[in-house]
Amino acid sequence: MTGMSIVDNIDKDRLPRHVAIIMDGNGRWAKQRNLDRSQGHIEGVNTVRKITEIASEIGIGYLTLYTFSTENWNRPREEVDALMNLIVVAIERETPDLIKNNVRLTMIGDMERMPQFARERLARCMDDTSHCTGLTLCLALSYSARWEIVEACRRVAAKVKNGEVDVAAIDDQLFADALSTHGIPDPDLLIRTAGDLRISNFLLWQIAYAELYFTDTFWPDFSKEEFCRAILDYQGRERRFGKTSEQVAK
Repeated sequence: MTGMSIVDNIDKDRLPRHVAIIMDGNGRWAKQRNLDRSQGHIEGVNTVRKITEIASEIGIGYLTLYTFSTENWNRPREEVDALMNLIVVAIERETPDLIKNNVRLTMIGDMERMPQFARERLARCMDDTSHCTGLTLCLALSYSARWEIVEACRRVAAKVKNGEVDVAAIDDQLFADALSTHGIPDPDLLIRTAGDLRISNFLLWQIAYAELYFTDTFWPDFSKEEFCRAILDYQGRERRFGKTSEQVAK
């Protein structure tokens, strides 16, 4: 099946509204080729561009990419510094194309841990795309789901302490509104590349009902065609949300 026919087979009326991706395998991709790990990250940025393009083209509303986890701060300093610089330069370089393609850029994560130069330059890119109304590209930077949930608990606790919220009024929606993803629908589909079968502290609250798609393909090799295959796989599943198949059919 060619790339074009894969796109043609996608039912545009049953698209996942929000796709989240754990982009894994840059380092292993580079190691297989006797290249420096940084080369894998550079190639991974090229894949981000391709997947953003195809997601925008087929009509996905939200695309969240696990770009840099809080655990990544524990990597060697040289690799962390190179990654930070690569992320900022790549986003700045892509911003004109994001605007041209009507893609809005946003970010979630513990920005206080980010270097000041990165925070300021990334904020400018978000401002520059804030008027766009097509795909929302959300980068999870310095992100951890457990950190996010703890921060949400603190926000809700502060509202209770200040008398703004009664404890009995705390429900799923109030808590979701305290998360960094407030205003963004929960992911319908979570994709993880490079073969590992785990969630790695990513959007733990939000993916409660997401469909999971795992592939052995390293992120630098993850193509537009494979992204479309993941969408087709999603469209072939029955999403019951606790109901029976008969209830869903009705």
